[in-house]
Amino acid sequence: MPRKKEKSIRRTTGKGGNYRKTKSGAGMTKKGIAAYKRKNPGSKLKGAVTGKVKKGSKAAKRRKSYCARSAGQMKKFPKAAKNPNSRLRQARKRWKC
Repeated sequence: MPRKKEKSIRRTTGKGGNYRKTKSGAGMTKKGIAAYKRKNPGSKLKGAVTGKVKKGSKAAKRRKSYCARSAGQMKKFPKAAKNPNSRLRQARKRWKC
């Protein structure tokens, strides 16, 4: 009988804690982004745009793009959209959507 492949658990703290807790805005930590880049050389993964940005700048365009994509997720997952403590809502709040 083939053994079932166990799904790795996405931890937010401790060893391999590369994701923020929901309360602190979900998404990946700087440490997590660095770990991802080590595992995937040449990747262009960046963190959330959380600060103040100039209108029309690259960061502003990234934020606008993320907000548009995550708005689609809000439609796809109405349960998460209604819950103010969901990872989706907290991440959007952190990105200032």
